[in-house]
Amino acid sequence: MNTAASDPRGELSGLPLPDGAVITVGTFDGVHRGHQDVLRTLVEHAERRGLPSVVLTFEPHPLEVVNPAAAPPLLTLHEEKLEMLAQSGVSYVAVLPFTPALAALEAEAFVDDVLRGRFALRELLVGHDHGFGRGRLGDIEVLKALGRSRGFAVSVLPAVHTADGHAISSTAIRRAVAGGDLDRAAAGLGRPFSLSGTVVQGDRRGRTIGYPTLNLAPISERKLLPPDGVYAVRAQLPEGSFGGMLNLGPRPTVGDRQRRIETHVFDASADWYGAHIRLDFVARLRGVQTFAGLDALKAQLTRDEAQARACLAETAVRSATP
Repeated sequence: MNTAASDPRGELSGLPLPDGAVITVGTFDGVHRGHQDVLRTLVEHAERRGLPSVVLTFEPHPLEVVNPAAAPPLLTLHEEKLEMLAQSGVSYVAVLPFTPALAALEAEAFVDDVLRGRFALRELLVGHDHGFGRGRLGDIEVLKALGRSRGFAVSVLPAVHTADGHAISSTAIRRAVAGGDLDRAAAGLGRPFSLSGTVVQGDRRGRTIGYPTLNLAPISERKLLPPDGVYAVRAQLPEGSFGGMLNLGPRPTVGDRQRRIETHVFDASADWYGAHIRLDFVARLRGVQTFAGLDALKAQLTRDEAQARACLAETAVRSATP
């Protein structure tokens, strides 16, 4: 996969599309199972036509420009999203800076100037609830009419549902993460909710009680996080995947009110300072608690470790079961 940046009107940065392309357009926050269905179909249709597949996405999230007060926290920051899109098998990802000028384009102008004029559109794949152009006034029927008059195909994919019948959407998954419902979030994402970051040096307090931690640099405020508390996680490190337990939030027992992300990694120890890692949230163990002292805290951490290891083992068994 190649990534190209574009100007607000979609000026290409070297995408070789002499015969056109099969394109999908969207914010793709979370790259959830509904998005994954679109991406799989995009690649299939492009291969059938012998054309490149192109994902056209935006940065920042459109609501951050058109209605900042309503802009949601993000399931995936920009680099996280690009990393996931890179694993989908598409030919290119083009990133359009979402600006007031782009937001003001009418639906017809967006199709003509951007999708056709700059990206040589031959077929457009969209989800069932897709809207585009100024005020999202370009709905599916508008798209189909433009396709008939401009000579491009439009393919509309139905909603994808969880096993209990809920339609999958970024909004529903954000609600699950914000409420600490990691199982529902994972059902929608098709994988555990995760966050990525750079390992930095902490105050090494955990070492004094037998629980050294891997500490992440502060995460962008745009990133959605689950409620503060202790979680069972899988840490994706340079050496591989390891279980662990993560504390998200303050450390009231030692008088630290700063929101931190600290992970005690099981069965591994190394100097990870400066490494870029990913933490996959598996289960919520408990909320933030204040203890009478370090001995009481250590006793609780021992119980947390046992519970986290049990959760991780159970999850591994479920994942291995057909």
